[in-house]
Amino acid sequence: MLAPEGTDEDWIRRAQTGDRTAFPELVRRHQTAIYRFLLRMLGSHEDALELSQDTFIKAWQALPQWQPEAQFRTWLFRIASNTALDALRRRKLVEFVPLEESFDAPDSGPDPERQAQATQEVRQLAASLQKLAPEHRQVLLLREVEEMSYEEIGHVLALSEGTVKSRLARARAALIEIHARRRP
Repeated sequence: MLAPEGTDEDWIRRAQTGDRTAFPELVRRHQTAIYRFLLRMLGSHEDALELSQDTFIKAWQALPQWQPEAQFRTWLFRIASNTALDALRRRKLVEFVPLEESFDAPDSGPDPERQAQATQEVRQLAASLQKLAPEHRQVLLLREVEEMSYEEIGHVLALSEGTVKSRLARARAALIEIHARRRP
C-alpha cells in the first residue's frame, strides 16, 4: 500500500491501473483548493460544492488520458476553471464571494477602530473584485490566492506566459481603478 505521502503521479498511476483507493487520495489532496477557487469564481457555496464534484468527476473520466508532462494540479485547475466559466456563461451573471467570509484578517489587537477599518477595507476590496471580468478574476485568484507561477497559470488557462502576465497586469490595473472609484 502506498503511503499518503506518495506523489500525485504515484497515485495517478495507481488510479489509471484500476486501484479504486487511489483517486480518493487525489481528491483529498486537492478538494480544498478547488472548492476555494470555485467559491470565489461563482459566489455560491452550493454551486462551488456542486462544481467541485463535477470537476473531480470530469477528472476521473479523463484520467486515462492524463499525461505525466502535465502537472496534475494545473490540469485539475484547468478543468475547474472551464467548469466555472461554463456555469457563468449559463447564468450570464458574474458574482464574487465577499472576502470577509474566507479572509483571515490580521489580528489588530485590542483596537476596535483599527479592526473596523480593516473590515471596511476588506468589504470595499470584495465589492471591487465583484466588478472584474471573469478572466481577470480568474488570473488574479490563481496568482494571488493559489500562488501559481505564470507557467502554471498558462497551463490552467491555455495561455502563453506573456498573455498571463499582460492579463494579470490588466486585472490588477482594473482592480485598482475600480477600488479607487469607490473611495470618497
